[in-house]
Amino acid sequence: MSGAAPALPEPYRLRRHATLPSTNDEAKRLAHAGAAAGTLVWALAQTAGRGRRGRVWTSPPGNLYFSLVLRPQAPAARVAQLGFVAALALADAIGGLGGPALRLACKWPNDVLCNGRKIAGILLESETSGGGAVDFAILGIGVNLASSPTATEFPATSLAEERAGPIAPGLLLERFAHDFAAWSGRWQDEGFAPVRLAWLARASGLGETIRVRLEGGGLEGRFLDLDRDGALMVEAAGACRRIAAGEVFPALR
Repeated sequence: MSGAAPALPEPYRLRRHATLPSTNDEAKRLAHAGAAAGTLVWALAQTAGRGRRGRVWTSPPGNLYFSLVLRPQAPAARVAQLGFVAALALADAIGGLGGPALRLACKWPNDVLCNGRKIAGILLESETSGGGAVDFAILGIGVNLASSPTATEFPATSLAEERAGPIAPGLLLERFAHDFAAWSGRWQDEGFAPVRLAWLARASGLGETIRVRLEGGGLEGRFLDLDRDGALMVEAAGACRRIAAGEVFPALR
């Protein structure tokens, strides 16, 4: 591995690898072994990277793949809000390095879009102790810097394709670490309200008709809001629906 290690603020502790099967799996292994909050696993490539619902996350060299151990001491519903915190930090970091020409948006619940295409994904996994409290959470992130996958269900892009590079993975990792520390600090001190408002200001599809895929079905309706916990509020068939888990796509034209 070449290049200087990124300068990370406290309490981050970097573990850098040339290749791993999955940074989330390695971070989870370390968390089970007692790794402190802030342990950050970074790999230049993954051989078995994954996204939500077990999907394969294609992970060639040149992009950014890392996972962060968190011990938030909060109930599971509140821990889930860290996905929104991470999305804001990612959007700030990418925009700060890529420039104002990038149209960055947050797609519910866990993606960052650039000019309408997916440029980054977030996988938040947590484990609970015997008493039901969250023992630790793993925040896994992949960002398409040099390349993006093809034939994906939701169109993807990279900073290189958007002519916003080259940006070294370590540089974006460093920028994200500072931005995530700032946003997670606000979340801890002020609750979800400021995160929710900032996320809504960058929300993809807000006020528009969207498709939502649910377990065993789906619906189409107008994206109204996020509730105070981060659930999606959609107006469909004359009623307001609260959706805690699902996937969002543009409405069929």
